[in-house]
Amino acid sequence: MPQLPEDIIDRLTQMERRIQQLSTAVNSRPALNTITGGEVKISDGTLKVTDGGTFLVQRPNSDDPMFRVGSWKDAEYGLEIHRQTGSLAMTLFNGDGTAGSLQPLRIYDNGNREIFSDDVNSGGVARPWLAMLPPQDTTQTRWPQTAATAWTTIALSYNPIWQPKMRLRLSTGVSSGGSGQVRVLVSGAQWGPTVTAGSEFDYTDAVAADFATVFAPSANAVKVEIQAIATAGTVYATPVLMYGRQS
Repeated sequence: MPQLPEDIIDRLTQMERRIQQLSTAVNSRPALNTITGGEVKISDGTLKVTDGGTFLVQRPNSDDPMFRVGSWKDAEYGLEIHRQTGSLAMTLFNGDGTAGSLQPLRIYDNGNREIFSDDVNSGGVARPWLAMLPPQDTTQTRWPQTAATAWTTIALSYNPIWQPKMRLRLSTGVSSGGSGQVRVLVSGAQWGPTVTAGSEFDYTDAVAADFATVFAPSANAVKVEIQAIATAGTVYATPVLMYGRQS
């Protein structure tokens, strides 16, 4: 065969050497499962962790997790989120190592105390235990009442507001031969309709035009008043249902 110029043979030799070096580097590099002082960015794609793997984000200079999702102890899969201090913020796992069963979602305060969880057996909320209205007196003459011919507050309460809407249901009544009306005030303004005494008040609406002004973390408790006016005899009213609702 015709001889090739020496410079071409040298170049082919160099290329072969570089290919061998690249092949060695690819086959001998460590597993790319640790990122130190960097970030994982996923754009128009998917990060998959399969076959019992775990995605773990640790606090700087610590083995303590900030975020962990994937395999748990004893084959359970779960999720945990910690605060920067190390205390738990949220978990989704049984905590006893059992796999394949329902897992409660738990939220914790800064002292690792559970403040919210869902009821995985029946549905709904497990914690916190929410207050309920106790049974009310059914003897009308012992209800809040007035014979005044001007609007009079006969019952009131103060409530921290966590939800933007409220439902309030009242039973009302009048003495024999009596008549009058009942209404509700929230923060000094009428809330809902004025009803004829003897009929039921059942109303749901926003507790304020601007929820932020009454939201519990940033404002005082909201004042709720039941008012009545009598045109004859005595007017009675008592709450039988009251709770917050979403918008």
